[in-house]
Amino acid sequence: MSAPPLTVGIVGAGRVGAVLGAALAAAGHEIVAASGVSAASRHRIAQLLPTAAVLPADEVVARAQFVIVSVPDDALAALVAGLAETGALGPEQIIAHTSGAHGLGVLAPAVAAGAQPLALHPAMTFTGTRIDLERLTKGVSFGVTAPPDLRPFATRIVADLGGAVEWIPEERRVLYHAALAHGANHLVTLVNEAMDRLRDAGVTDPARVLDPLLHAALDNALSLRDAALTGPVSRGDAGTVARHLATLGAAAPQSVPAYLALARRTADRAIAAGRLRAGDAEPLLDVLAGNREEATA
Repeated sequence: MSAPPLTVGIVGAGRVGAVLGAALAAAGHEIVAASGVSAASRHRIAQLLPTAAVLPADEVVARAQFVIVSVPDDALAALVAGLAETGALGPEQIIAHTSGAHGLGVLAPAVAAGAQPLALHPAMTFTGTRIDLERLTKGVSFGVTAPPDLRPFATRIVADLGGAVEWIPEERRVLYHAALAHGANHLVTLVNEAMDRLRDAGVTDPARVLDPLLHAALDNALSLRDAALTGPVSRGDAGTVARHLATLGAAAPQSVPAYLALARRTADRAIAAGRLRAGDAEPLLDVLAGNREEATA
C-alpha cells in the first residue's frame, strides 16, 4: 500500500460494516474500534475484527481517521446528527456511510463539524461472514458519491476493498438503489416463488431443477439484454399464459398478481425489442388484461 495505513472505526458492525472492516484490515489498515449492540454484532466483531476495541459509537469515532457508518437507512440521519452533537467528529476525519439510497446530504451534520463526507455502497448482498470477503475479491462494484477533492481517496479505499468505483450523482442515489433492490431483492422473492410452485407440482428438489435454468437465464440477460427473453410471453403464446393464470389462480392465488405484473412488463420489453410483433401480442395482452375467455376461445 503506497499511502500510509488509516485508523478505521466501524459504527454498526452489521453484516456490511464488519465485513468491510475485515477487508480493510486485510489491506493493511488498522481497525481501532467498532460498535455493536446486539449479540450478533458482537459475535461478528469477535470473528471478523478481533483486534478492534468494542466501544460506544462516539468513542469509535473519536479514535478513527476514517469512520464507516453502516446502519439501516432509516436510522442513518439521526445517528449522524447524534455523533456530530457529541463533538467526536472534526477536521482531518472522513466519514462514510454504506447506504445505497442516501448520498452526501445525510452527512451534513458531520460536515458542519468539519469532517469530509463519502457515500460508499457495495453492490453486493452480505452474509456477515468470511464468505463475503471472498466475494469482494471478485471485483464488486461500489456506488460512490464524493466531493471532487475526495475522489482520489474514495478510489483508493474501493481498490483496497478489491472493488471498482461507479460514480453516482447525488440526485440519482435513490434511482441507483431502487435498481439494485429491484434486481437483487425481488430476484430472491421470484426464485422462492418458483420453488414453492414447483413443490406444489410435485418436484422434490426445486433448487436442483432451477439451478441450471436460472443461472443460464441470468448470464444471458447480463450479456444479451432483452435478446435473452424466451418463453410463452416473448412468443405471444396467449393460450399458455391463460392456462398459467387459471392454474395459479386455483393453486396459489397469491402468486397471480406478481405473475401478471412481470408478464405485462415482459411483453412490453419484448415488443420494444422487436422480439414480439405488436399485432401478434394482442391476444396475449387481452389475457393479461383479464379477457381470458375472449383470448382463449
